[in-house]
Amino acid sequence: MNPNIARLHPYPFEKLGKLFADVKPDSSKTHIALSIGEPKHAAPQFVLDELINRLPSISRYPLTKGTDGLRESITQWLIKRFKLENTGINANEHVLPVNGTREALFAFAQAMLDTSNTSNKALVLSPNPFYQIYEGAAILAGADIQFLNTVASSDFEPDLNEVDEQTWKRCQLIYLCSPGNPTGKVLSKEYLSRLLDLADKYDFIIASDECYSEIYSDEANPPPGLLEVAAETGRDDFRRCIVFHSLSKRSNLPGLRSGFVAGDKSIIETFLKYRTYHGCAMPMYTQYASIAAWNDELHVINNRAMYRTKFENVLKILKPVITVNAPDASFYLWPETPIDDQDFAKGLFEKENVTVLPGSFLSRTSNNTNPGQNRIRMALVADLDECIEAANRIKNFINNL
Repeated sequence: MNPNIARLHPYPFEKLGKLFADVKPDSSKTHIALSIGEPKHAAPQFVLDELINRLPSISRYPLTKGTDGLRESITQWLIKRFKLENTGINANEHVLPVNGTREALFAFAQAMLDTSNTSNKALVLSPNPFYQIYEGAAILAGADIQFLNTVASSDFEPDLNEVDEQTWKRCQLIYLCSPGNPTGKVLSKEYLSRLLDLADKYDFIIASDECYSEIYSDEANPPPGLLEVAAETGRDDFRRCIVFHSLSKRSNLPGLRSGFVAGDKSIIETFLKYRTYHGCAMPMYTQYASIAAWNDELHVINNRAMYRTKFENVLKILKPVITVNAPDASFYLWPETPIDDQDFAKGLFEKENVTVLPGSFLSRTSNNTNPGQNRIRMALVADLDECIEAANRIKNFINNL
């Protein structure tokens, strides 16, 4: 058995189950879940129709590389969304479909990390708090992982100043998440440009998880992406850059398990070879449905509008009683709690039958700090009325502490 499996931490929702094991919530109140980032808005009907219409394609083996049509629709979306018209990005060399970003983020570390030098162990850098797949991917690849705290004092950016030269020399891969989970922080072009300079200097790969990039408040100012900044800084070959995107949040299709990776063609070529053996080709009917989703923006604009309305209503209720701000992007709130975050989450579930995720479950202690402590993550994925009801219950809970 792989000994690294024993090094894996329990998943945050496993911890939440244990935290709530002896709690009996108020049964007079319906349960409202704000703990998991699973979109609840309706899936686009035209995508569902395409999925059903294409079911006969189940009789064909799909290619790991995906169809030309899917890769081309993704490429055209990337070009339009991130202003890549003059870069030479093409569907054959720079894009690879994947079954959602989760499996790709995990598999990427297995394929890219060189763990052959046991005297100088491979190192992965990760934001802290973080999506737990980053940590699990590094551990099971046989690498070490070092966390970069994202706290208010550094404007919720992973603090590059924490990293000394020896650490950069060991680093083979850094995971980013922008917009951030759970902070909602959008990394600036200046930040990404600085990281690109460091990658050039120390020769590591940047894996940018951008799965929340299409949920933002200002239609005129979408979050920048890593490939966009690479192109603007003269790196038209996207050297050392890989981005991860998904239809789960953008199009309310978490169960479709459809996304893509894009960037450095030499990395894409190697990752394709790995995935061919991995056996993770996307079903044909999923590919056809994905083409329909990537080709349409109206449903994405409408989706953003629904989240915008929820943020406006929820923040109006919560701001008078708790320290909370609207995120740069994503569908999360990351408020400070007036008491310990685990006690807050447990008490809120017991008294108000609302579940939120303790911030400390999403973080590790680094530099003597757990940046998730005394914060909670709230995913505004329920419908508007439920989000408003949950906000009022949270307000009532705080007022009665």
